[in-house]
Amino acid sequence: MKKVFVSGCYDLLHSGHVEFFKQAAQYGDLYVGIGSDETILHYKHHKTVYSEEERLFMVKSIRYVKDAFINAGDGIMDFVPTVEALKPDVFVVNCDGSNEDKRRFCEEHGIEYVVLERKPAEGLKARSSTALKLTLCQIPTRLDLAGTWIDQPYVSCFCPGWAVTLSLEPTFEIRERCGLSTSTRNQIKRIWPYKLPNMDPETLARLVFCFENHPEREGGHISGAQDALGICVPGLARHYYDNHFWPEKIETCEDEKVLCWLEDHLCMIPLEPRVPGCSVVKGKDITLPKVQALAKAADDCWNAILACDLEAFAYAYMASFNAQTAMFPAMIQGCVAPAIEKWSRVDGVLAWKMPGAGAGGYLALVVDDAPKFCAEHSEAIALTVHRAE
Repeated sequence: MKKVFVSGCYDLLHSGHVEFFKQAAQYGDLYVGIGSDETILHYKHHKTVYSEEERLFMVKSIRYVKDAFINAGDGIMDFVPTVEALKPDVFVVNCDGSNEDKRRFCEEHGIEYVVLERKPAEGLKARSSTALKLTLCQIPTRLDLAGTWIDQPYVSCFCPGWAVTLSLEPTFEIRERCGLSTSTRNQIKRIWPYKLPNMDPETLARLVFCFENHPEREGGHISGAQDALGICVPGLARHYYDNHFWPEKIETCEDEKVLCWLEDHLCMIPLEPRVPGCSVVKGKDITLPKVQALAKAADDCWNAILACDLEAFAYAYMASFNAQTAMFPAMIQGCVAPAIEKWSRVDGVLAWKMPGAGAGGYLALVVDDAPKFCAEHSEAIALTVHRAE
C-alpha cells in the first residue's frame, strides 16, 4: 500500500477537512503532518484556537487517517522533516494550498504530487477555516491606495496632501503585521469585537483614533488617522492632511460602478509578515520635492479611479509607491524586493505597492483583470470593497 501525505494546520477542524482526508486516502494509507503552535504563531502571527496536542488527537481520531504527526519544521514548508522521515509515495494538496515550492520539492524527492479541487461531502455545505473565522468578526480592514505617510505631520509639514484609502470586507484571513492596519483593527475589536456600530463613519473613526492614541500609550507613536478612517468609512475615501494628525477634509465615493471597477483591477499577494523589531523609518529622507511627488500621485490616483482610467490609475499608483519608498527606503527590505522582482514580471500585472509601512505582509497589485488573475494564480487574493449598509 502506498504512503500518502498531507499537511496543514487543521485548527478549526470541519467537514471540509474530513472530506479532503477521505479523498486523499483513496491514494493509499494516509499520514497527516500538522503545523505546530509555534509555527502557526510565527507564520500567521496569531495563536491557534486548539493546541497542537488537541489538533493531533482530533486528526488521529478520523477514520481515514492512518497516523498523524506534529511537523518539526517551520514556515510554509514546515512538513519537510516529516516527509524526509516518512518517505511517502504521494503528496496531496488542495488547490488553495498548491504552490511551485511544494511541487518542486516533490519532484526533487521523487514523490507524486496530487492537487485536489475543494468540494464538500455530498449533501453538505462547503467549509473553510478562513470562512469560519470570518463569521466571528465582520470588522473591515483598509487598503491604502496612495499618499501613505502624508497623515503623519512630520511628512505633511513639508507639503499638504491627500491619503486615498479603500475599506475592505474581511473575506480573507487578515494577518498581523502585514500592512492592513491590524493594530487599529485590534483596538476596535477591544470595544466592538464583531461588528462596527451603526453610526456616522467619521465620528466613529474619531472615536477609534482617540481610543488607539490615548495619552498614556507606550512609545509615544501616533497611529495615522488614515487607518481609522480607512476602516470606518465605507467604500473609497480620501482625507486631506496639513501638518495635523486629523485631516482638514474628507471626501468619499460610494459609486457602485467605481467600486466594482476597483474590485476588477485590484488583488493582493501574501508575503511573510514584517519581522518584529524591524524599522521602516530608519534611513528616512523626507524632502519637499519628495512629499510634493507623493501629494501629486495621490491626486492623480483619485482622479484616475473616478474616471475608471486603468492606465492612469496604474501610473499614479506606482508614482505614489515610488514617492513613499524614496522617503522611506526601508519599506523594501526582507522578502519585499524578491517579491516585487517576481510579480512585476507576471503577465497582467500593471503596478504594485506595499500596503501600510511595507517590509513584508502583502504585495498589492493593479492588474488588467483581477478575477482572471486570481483564477490563474492561487496565491492571489481577490478583494471585496466594504459598502455602506
